Parts: sequence; C-alpha cells; structure tokens
Amino acid sequence: MEIVLAEQMRKIDSFCIENLLIPSIVLMENAALRVLNNIDLNKYENITIICGSGNNGGDGLALARHLLVMKKNVKVFIIGEKSKLTVDCGVNYSILCNMNIIVEFINSYEGINSLKSALDKSTLLVDAIFGTGLSREVKGVFREAILLINNCSAFVLSIDIPSGLNSDTGEVLGCAVKAHRTVSFQYYKRGFLRYGSEDYTGKVVIENIGIPDLVKDEFNLKEFISEKSFITESIPVRGNHSHKGDFGRVSIIAGSRDFTGAAYIATEAAVRSGSGLVTLCCHDSIKEIMCNKLIEAMTVSFKDRERLNDVLMKSDAIAIGPGMGDSVETFKILKDVIQYTNCPIVIDADGINVLKNNLNILKEKKNKVVLTPHLGEMSRITGIPADTIKRNRVDIAKSFAKEYNVIVLLKGFKTVITDGDTLVINSTGNSAMASGGMGDCLTGIITSFIGQGLEPLKAAYVAAYIHGYCGDSLSEKNYCVTAREVIKKLPFVIKELTH
Repeated sequence: MEIVLAEQMRKIDSFCIENLLIPSIVLMENAALRVLNNIDLNKYENITIICGSGNNGGDGLALARHLLVMKKNVKVFIIGEKSKLTVDCGVNYSILCNMNIIVEFINSYEGINSLKSALDKSTLLVDAIFGTGLSREVKGVFREAILLINNCSAFVLSIDIPSGLNSDTGEVLGCAVKAHRTVSFQYYKRGFLRYGSEDYTGKVVIENIGIPDLVKDEFNLKEFISEKSFITESIPVRGNHSHKGDFGRVSIIAGSRDFTGAAYIATEAAVRSGSGLVTLCCHDSIKEIMCNKLIEAMTVSFKDRERLNDVLMKSDAIAIGPGMGDSVETFKILKDVIQYTNCPIVIDADGINVLKNNLNILKEKKNKVVLTPHLGEMSRITGIPADTIKRNRVDIAKSFAKEYNVIVLLKGFKTVITDGDTLVINSTGNSAMASGGMGDCLTGIITSFIGQGLEPLKAAYVAAYIHGYCGDSLSEKNYCVTAREVIKKLPFVIKELTH
C-alpha cells in the first residue's frame, strides 16, 4: 500500500482529471460510496454530517444524499459561506437543495447551537470539514465545531483525514477531530504514521476510488506500508533439490560474559529463519557456554583468528553487536568487519552504540550495511533528542540513510525501514512484544534472509513483518510475548506466509 504526501495526492487527482479525463465529480461520488460501505446501516438512524466548503465537504454532501435516499434521518451542516463552495461541492449542495433537503450554514458562533442540538440526538457523526490540504491552525467557528464533535457521544467517522490533523506530519493544528474510524482514499497518508495519530484517526480504512494502477507508476511512488501479499511474494522459495549450502552462510558476532542471552537469541533466530549454516563468533570466555546452548549453530572464538577470519570471509551475511558491550574492543571488531569483509552487514545494539562520534567508518564499507536502532540508539549516534526523532521518524531515518548510504530500520510502533530513497513502514507487531531480546531476534531474522539471497532492504522489511506477525499471532492468547516464543514460532509463520 502506497503512502503519499498531500501535494502528491493533489497532483494525482489533477492527473486523473486532466490527463485520464476522469471527471472530478465522479471521483467525489466514488469517495462517497466507499464511505457508505463503511457505515453499518442497521445500526445508525440519526446521522449528522458536518461539511466544509471544499471537496472534502462535497464528499460529505454526496454521502448525505445516499443516506437520505435510504430513508435515514440526516442533518446536514456546512461550516463556511455558500459563496466559497468549490465547484463539485456546489454541485452536490445544489442536488440536495433540489431534493428539498435543508442544509444549514454555520458561519458564526450563533449557528453552533443548532449543531449542538443535532449532535445530542445523533448516533453517527460524519466529519467532512477539512481534507488533506489543511496547513493552517484551526480557529473560530471551525474550532468550536470540532470541540463539539469531540464532546458528543456519537460514533465519529472522518472522511479522508480527521479535520484539524496535518496530512503530512500528523501534527494537530490547534485542535482536531477524534474519530473512531477514518475512511481515507486510495493511498495511506504520511501523517497517519506519527506516534499518537491513532488517537485521532481511530481505525484507518483505505478505499479505492477508481484511480488506476498506472498512476502510481507515473508518479514513481516509493513509500509503502507492508502488506501480507507484498511479503509473501518476497520470501525465498526452497526448491525440492536444494541443500544447506543454498540457504546461506551466516555469521553472528555477539555476546559477552554478562550477555550470553543476546548472542543466543540472535543466533537461534537466524537458524529458525532458514539459514543453511550459522556460526556464532564470540569471546572465548563464553564459547563453551554457547556451544552447550546452541545445537544447530557452530561457534568460533575471537582468539581463533585463523578460523574466525575464514568464517567471516566465507559469510553471505554478518550480524554484529547484540550483547557485545559498548567498548573500545567492540568498536575495533566492528571497524575490522566493515573494512575487511565483503558481504552485507547488519549492525545492532552495541554495534550501533560504538558508532557515536565514529560514523565516518560507515563510509569505508565495501557492501550494504543495515542499521537497526531503537529511538535511544538513533539519538545517541545522531545527537538528535529522542523526542524529536519520535516526531520526525521518517524524515530523520531517510536523511541519515541517504547521508551514509546505509539501510536504516528504526524500530518501534510502525517500524521505519529505508535506504534514503525507498521507504517501507511495517504494519505488524504490538506492545505485547515490548521485552528484552526482541531486537536481537529481529537482527537474526534479517541476517538470515540476507544470507538466503534477499537484497538487504527487502530482507529488512520482510524480517520486520515476519517478526511482528509472530508477535501478533502469539499475543492473541498471551498478555506478553518473549523473544524465545517468537523464535519458536518463526518457521511455522514463514511456512504459513509462503502458502
């Protein structure tokens, strides 16, 4: 599913109207019908629709006509002046007038009382005040109307975007409608990705309004929400005559005396994700412990330089960082791996921490690098406060990825995956997974899929989806989910997705 900015959506609409000759009133009618499909007609009889004077308001007026034809009790309001109605909004207003339907205009505080009276009797309220083009702070009678909406007891459905929410950033422009459901059109809006936006959008439903697929190729859209079919097509196919050598040699550089669990989780996740051969490279002090814990994976000590170098040089993918400690030694190992190995590298946890003030070594790489920071780690290496990153995750991740020519997987709710050009937002995972070891588990999965032949960006978003999908499945019955449970679930989920 593609993600768009408001200006992109405006250009797409214009292209459809001017180049494909799809009448704008047809797109408006399609939008109204799609919203109608999202209303439980058996549940709601008394409905209030609050419109603006733009095309979002026109969607609401067209919806009102369909509901009135179905004999629903509908009250229709337009906030603004009749003289300011857009052409298509004016057409739908005229149709209602020709049907002898009273449409009340609210352009002063006195008109708010009539709206309040209607809301008190409504079981469904439809918000069609502002669309995706809003960029100014909501004030005056518009603000009063939105505050009334947020204080009513009706189910609130917003058309395209909750009025008062910035479509690009998700920022609340003074005040915004708090909807229970938002029916948006054709593409996911970038603003829906902002942390906390779900408090305003409620459940987001994306509906097709008749814009053909050729349009996304015309505009070269490169931002996406991961979907099940998108992931299923990307998982490597295992041929009947394949052997372990066909599924990649993966090395995991991880662990220390106090953090053997991180090494175990990352290694076992790589094994259970389908890697042919997995080797844990670790400190000699924990090698014996890890040998006893890991049955299917091999181990090699940092002290065994000759064998260690041989393993790393033959690897199809290397992960480094989980549980290693933020130390000079960790940085030295990371630097050597970046400078002297030729395969893709996944850098996580302490591998990221030691990059603080040392980011230039990323420019010495010979192959793709995937960084998998959480907000704190991203803040540590960029110097940007975590709260600022949280508000601007997409732009900051894309900027960093482009500057250092790396792939960034910024972990969290709606994980961001980008190479600075293409962006994928992960759609799986939940707060039940908020426990130690989850990041180590994800690192192992990403590395495994790179080793199995996926291009690193694709491996990152496929792994993130599968990781979250496991968590979603487990959380249906579990209050909390552990990394060990996700690892156990991995091969079953991967099999499910490939079928």
